[in-house]
Amino acid sequence: MTRPASPLISTGALADALADPDLRILDASLAPIGSDLDPRAGFAAAHLPGARFFDIDAHSDQQRGLPHMLPGPGAFATAVQGLGIGDGMRVVVYDQTGMWSSARMWWMFRAMGHEEVQVLDGGLPKWRREGRGLAEEGEEILRHHSLFTPVMRSDLVREHSQMRAIVEAGGEMILDARPAARFWGLAPEPRPGLRAGHMPNAINLPYASLIAPDQTLKPRAELQAVLSEAGVDPMARAVATCGSGISAAIVALALAQLGNWRAAIYDGSWAEWGQPGPDPVVGAVGGAGA
Repeated sequence: MTRPASPLISTGALADALADPDLRILDASLAPIGSDLDPRAGFAAAHLPGARFFDIDAHSDQQRGLPHMLPGPGAFATAVQGLGIGDGMRVVVYDQTGMWSSARMWWMFRAMGHEEVQVLDGGLPKWRREGRGLAEEGEEILRHHSLFTPVMRSDLVREHSQMRAIVEAGGEMILDARPAARFWGLAPEPRPGLRAGHMPNAINLPYASLIAPDQTLKPRAELQAVLSEAGVDPMARAVATCGSGISAAIVALALAQLGNWRAAIYDGSWAEWGQPGPDPVVGAVGGAGA
């Protein structure tokens, strides 16, 4: 399968491709924590022509006890096959807020070995602003059941034991996408019971610094400048983390846009590492502690 030159697709390019029989469009909207967004209701009210809805939470690994965890290959295949997505098809994902959970869906497809996937730059808000056509629930194009063959890309996923090894021995940059106040332990975590602070040796790269005011990903030159200011080599081996594995995917998306398609995601992220226990945490005053 051919990997696209960019992980992003513009609204214009997608509009031109809507008649492609091998194109599949997914609304992968997920409400940010604390938001009153109802993604299913939003999809029912208006979505891109031919789009189907993918519920990231409903299709996550519920046995892990952590939010949004990557499902197993078989479960993922079953979910996307039911939406008419099969091997060799071109997938475009978007979300209703612009640039949020669509990057997570992009990473999920890649983690399952499906490289021909792109994020709609600017998402539904940009599509709306440009006056492009929308559909309501019941108007979507029905897709025949297709065969999706997952090939797990373990190189794009980091588990807890691997993160302990990276913290202790290095080998990969740890890029934390949370806002600076949470990274430094100056603001509480939105999920109760979690410690404040960050993983030792992590670099703060807030996802919001990578997104333009119109909710598109910043141009390459601006992304380079943001990474340079943070002391990040865009081509180095990296693992992205955040609160629960959603905004970390925006970091991975930005790195891919700059040519580094190797960035992994710590799936458990702070929802796992920040729990009370022995994992070291650097707090607001710069000291490490459990």
